[in-house]
Amino acid sequence: MTRPRTGPVLTASDYQHLARDLVDPDVWDFIEGGAESERTLAANVAAFDRVRLRPRVLTDVSTVDTTVSLFGADFATPIGVAPTAYHRLVDAEGEVATAQGAGAAGALFVVSVFASRTVEDIAKASTGGLWLHLYWLSRRDVLADLIRRAADAGYQALLLTVDAPRIGRRWRDMRNGFAIPGDVTAVNVDEAVMAVTHRGGTGRSAIAEHAAQSFDQTVTWADLAWLRSQTSLPIVLKGILTAEDAALAVEHGVDGIVVSNHGGRQLDGAVAALDALPEVVDAVAGAMPVLFDGGVRRGTDALVALALGARMVLLGRPPLWALAAGGADGVAGLLQTATGELAHAMALTGRPRLADLDRTVLSYRVGGER
Repeated sequence: MTRPRTGPVLTASDYQHLARDLVDPDVWDFIEGGAESERTLAANVAAFDRVRLRPRVLTDVSTVDTTVSLFGADFATPIGVAPTAYHRLVDAEGEVATAQGAGAAGALFVVSVFASRTVEDIAKASTGGLWLHLYWLSRRDVLADLIRRAADAGYQALLLTVDAPRIGRRWRDMRNGFAIPGDVTAVNVDEAVMAVTHRGGTGRSAIAEHAAQSFDQTVTWADLAWLRSQTSLPIVLKGILTAEDAALAVEHGVDGIVVSNHGGRQLDGAVAALDALPEVVDAVAGAMPVLFDGGVRRGTDALVALALGARMVLLGRPPLWALAAGGADGVAGLLQTATGELAHAMALTGRPRLADLDRTVLSYRVGGER
């Protein structure tokens, strides 16, 4: 793929603008789209626009520390890469390049179950932390095999998406009859399980049809015991939006949760992820780390989520923009830019350490409640 010569790339939106001209339009809609009218997709970003910061002054900010530890691993930044599928849709090296970029930035990379490179090749390319993401497939033998392979390859945790018993109605994909091209495959999953992802058709999404055939819609909290029996790795649940489910996560002994509405791709009209974050953090009450994704586009957005109690912030679409625009170097550049923006905002708010970030940084509560 030829990459155009451009001026300086200074923000995530710069990567977005570059990527749009390089990515097939149907693939672009797959990446950018949300569920139905995309109200929640828009709400995720808009939630940050309601927040103002309360800077403190005359604080020594000559050194700003963005390092964070999670499950015994150290990261240079609390901004990581969320699980997204099929990175070879935008770059020939796919998740290998993403891993290289994340490692260069000292950031966490959560590798999707539907990655288009093997978990082993990704691990060999990585110099940073790796977690493996899972959907709960009906084929538990497939899950068990992936969990074993991830542990053998040195992955540090499992992240289970729990908000997708079925895939949201994504009108862009349905209108495009979207299917995964034949030269891009989810190489870590049995080919027979993934075959339908390559069969598009007018008015339907191959991604949704695959989920309907392959995802286990009977799963309940009780099934987490089976997952725990398969691994000694930490288990993190992604897709928690309520205090009630946060309390159940604590009750069932999981190791962490991610406050997320799947980037607005599941239930249209669901609460913005940022608006859900305070109640989830309060319900957990320090029993486990809370991570966050949804609408983060700059380092100051990350600062807001961290101030509300998130331990780490994950980016979904922006790393794909950066991967399309610049490969591994693009991913590293995006994460370093976002971390630099975070450090700058920490200095200007007078909070030079992540531990200094709390709700006093915010001038009013998320959701507009004063």
